[in-house]
Amino acid sequence: MTVPPDCMCTGRPHPGRPCQDRRYAVASYTSPEHLAPLRRTVAAHLRHWRLDLHAEPVARGVAELLSRAHRHSGPDNRCAVELRWSGRHLTASVEDGDPRLPRLRTAGDSGLAWVAALSDSWGTCATADGKVIWFTRSVRAPQNVFRVVPPPLVPLDTALLDPVPVPLA
Repeated sequence: MTVPPDCMCTGRPHPGRPCQDRRYAVASYTSPEHLAPLRRTVAAHLRHWRLDLHAEPVARGVAELLSRAHRHSGPDNRCAVELRWSGRHLTASVEDGDPRLPRLRTAGDSGLAWVAALSDSWGTCATADGKVIWFTRSVRAPQNVFRVVPPPLVPLDTALLDPVPVPLA
């Protein structure tokens, strides 16, 4: 059996269901011109994993962490974005080369407060080369979102020919 490249499982077959242990990582720079493409890439991967309802908030959270890395460490700082989905928890993390750890000072303290609000948990960890900031959301199962508007239940021409009287109050 061939294990998909985004699968973190041990290679055991998954009869009748896709593997839910997924990982995606990309290295980039914290410069503003890399922010929008990374945000779109994160959202696209989450949609690929059928986590459509989480794509936009998680992509915005990752974009906030990347913006923060740019503000505090400059545009030439390298960063790494990683997504992990265990089937129950989705974790997004951004690693950069700035060793200063962020602190959430008040509830209205910028985008970090927003990241904390959208997540079940978040944190930061010092590394040998800088730090990692991560956040986690509970995701029980893939969520499908209709991408095509369904047709109306009653054809429009029938509805116009047979109007339904509305009672007056």
